Amino acid sequence: MNPGAMKWPNPAAQSLIPMLCKVMVSILLLFALLPSSYAHQLRLAYLQLDELEADTYSVLWKLPAQGDTARLAVSVQLPQGCETLAQPRAELAADGYLERWQIRCAGGLAGGVIRVDGLAAAAADVLVRLAYLDGSSQVERLTSAGPALVALAAPGALQVAISYLTLGVEHILLGVDHLLFVLALLLIVRGGRRLVATVTAFTVAHSITLAMASLGLVQVPIAPVEAVIALSIAFVASESVRLRDGKTSLTAQSPWVVAFVFGLLHGFGFASALSEVGLPPLHIPLALLFFNLGVELGQLLFIAAALVFIGAVRRRPVPFPAWLALGPPYAIGGVAMFWVIQRIAAF
Repeated sequence: MNPGAMKWPNPAAQSLIPMLCKVMVSILLLFALLPSSYAHQLRLAYLQLDELEADTYSVLWKLPAQGDTARLAVSVQLPQGCETLAQPRAELAADGYLERWQIRCAGGLAGGVIRVDGLAAAAADVLVRLAYLDGSSQVERLTSAGPALVALAAPGALQVAISYLTLGVEHILLGVDHLLFVLALLLIVRGGRRLVATVTAFTVAHSITLAMASLGLVQVPIAPVEAVIALSIAFVASESVRLRDGKTSLTAQSPWVVAFVFGLLHGFGFASALSEVGLPPLHIPLALLFFNLGVELGQLLFIAAALVFIGAVRRRPVPFPAWLALGPPYAIGGVAMFWVIQRIAAF
């Protein structure tokens, strides 16, 4: 039957066509217009304090750029009793602004409150890492709802586990490119066992490369990897289109193979995000494990939400025209190819 010749049972159902088309185009334009860096994380500032000697710390304050000439209007408030030893040295980096200086805090940072003002107005979060001479570290994310933290005397294993689990969940849920790859797989894979095998293969693969890259066993240039990650999304989206055209599809026949191969690349993307935070020297295996568990938890939450939505759409009593099923894979593929071109051009 010619899809274009299908008749709708009632005018109400027919009115869904323009609405769904508008929604699909809006989603496509939204993701296409996002900066490439947005595919990995939202606007995120970074504050690091390294203990140099007793009571003395170096400070690194990194801010995302806001346009070509302005920096985000956020400021750091260090604990009372901390004095600046030298004026901050500012420099312009490729993706933002850097400031470095040294401070002395009588009695150390333990128990002191570090606060960042202006997060709500700047629509930004701040990742804070405190590194001590004994190798311990504290990592927390500050938001407009929680813009302050209390420096711990000796962050324990539990605090490290919670911090890196949270970072893993946040990274995958804010990593639009990784989520689009998983969504493209969900449009193809049928059956509970095949879905479990596919998700497991993707998990095993990116866990391998995440660990290897984070531990320094393998080093790859991240820019080409990000371009190929975008290309992997376009490939799976094109496989979905082929399947709906009645053609054979490698992903439909062996989804776990495709998920494993491309999962290796996505693992390097996760490792790139983790490298910005670093691993606490005293808890490297623990931090790596819980970051990976956080990624998996966030991934499972997304898959559950996507399956509920897809199931709800399929159970609708109103039939959809056959051609409308091509909308999601074309939208995903279009966004992915935009990222491919954008990332290659940035080499």
